[in-house]
Amino acid sequence: MIGKNTGEEPERIASTSSMETRPNSIEDWPSRAWNLLSKLRDQSPLVQCITNFVSMDLMANTLLSAGASPAMIHSIEEIPDFTPHARSLCINVGTLSSDWLPAMKAAVVLANKFGKPWVLDPVAAGASGFRLNACLELVGMKPTVIRGNGSEIIALFKASLGASKGVDSSHESTDAMEAAKSLAQASGAIVAVSGAVDIITDGNRVVGAHNGVPMMQKITATGCAVTALIAAFVAVDPLHALEATASAFSIFGIAGELGMNMAKGPASLRMHLIDSLYSLDQVALLSHTKITSL
Repeated sequence: MIGKNTGEEPERIASTSSMETRPNSIEDWPSRAWNLLSKLRDQSPLVQCITNFVSMDLMANTLLSAGASPAMIHSIEEIPDFTPHARSLCINVGTLSSDWLPAMKAAVVLANKFGKPWVLDPVAAGASGFRLNACLELVGMKPTVIRGNGSEIIALFKASLGASKGVDSSHESTDAMEAAKSLAQASGAIVAVSGAVDIITDGNRVVGAHNGVPMMQKITATGCAVTALIAAFVAVDPLHALEATASAFSIFGIAGELGMNMAKGPASLRMHLIDSLYSLDQVALLSHTKITSL
């Protein structure tokens, strides 16, 4: 699926005082999150996603409902023409194959060349040698953000073939905090760990996003969808990737909370989550955002 904005446009960095000042207290985070969501809706950044077959639909609909323009372009023949026009790139290795890996790396090379932020989702990183080595290669190509569950982040940090439960996590995000900090310091990326509390770190600072509901774990590809949303948020504020990542987590979680009020189960929650993200307003966001320093 190709989004509605395919023209190349220069990077635009916010200059308002609320965007220039890093939040030091919980009161600052809701305003920053709203400012970022407003920018996203105004700019509708083109986000290229090279992702897995399972997640394409939810990722595209998440980006559209938030206000971004998704493009599911993965053919290596199209990368040279298309990637330079995207505002950001999302790489997800969920259904990794030897045919897709060269396209992923080619897109990353161009994203780096043109100064575009890119986000890596190392799905089931420790499940096989091929998958782990591919993820380690991609980490070495300097992603802006790495987003995974606890098991995936620990596998990347240890760079060894540990026991893995498919794409599910056998570790809580808090179990992976030290691994995330070390991985962030080694890679230069913001590292984000999904869990009951989503953890985001640059290797020194650590913040937690406390939004969301447990039933979101019963919907396949919600982790992939939040990674795509992170890519959209860093597209509109690439100089503050930690804040953009934390805001994306919180906003996606808030949409889940609001959707849960109308849902009867995972299938209806999926629908209402997308609707809630689309209709999220300033009052709801300011009253629900829960991001804290850890």
